[in-house]
Amino acid sequence: MAEPAAPLLRRLHHVAFAEEEGAHLVRRLVELFGLEVSSEEEAPGFVERMLPVGECWLQALEATGDGVVRRSLAGRGPGLHHIAFEVDDLAAVLDHLQAHGVDLVDREPRRGGGGHRIAFAHPRSFGGVLVELVESSAHGER
Repeated sequence: MAEPAAPLLRRLHHVAFAEEEGAHLVRRLVELFGLEVSSEEEAPGFVERMLPVGECWLQALEATGDGVVRRSLAGRGPGLHHIAFEVDDLAAVLDHLQAHGVDLVDREPRRGGGGHRIAFAHPRSFGGVLVELVESSAHGER
């Protein structure tokens, strides 16, 4: 099996944290570090807030009802939810990961926050860390 000709990961896109209702983490990041919420989107059972930090973002996932974030909080508590890497060609990266036996949550790209195409790889393939892959329409934009 041939190895990729170039690195598949472009950069760290964001680090996501799960929290209970109340956005306590977001408030602390704003109060203590002067960060600002650059975007906020509601999704089934949670609110996603993006806070720019240098060339990447912190993503706060506030559980507002039943869903994936609430289940994560029930199983793991608040804190790190996932890390996300930006890629140029999401379909090609998914094919590469499948060829290398990586367990994928998403075998096909789907629409995520900010309108990006995304896919997740299962934590069991990355030492217990959920990994998101983000194909940005324009590099450096949310």
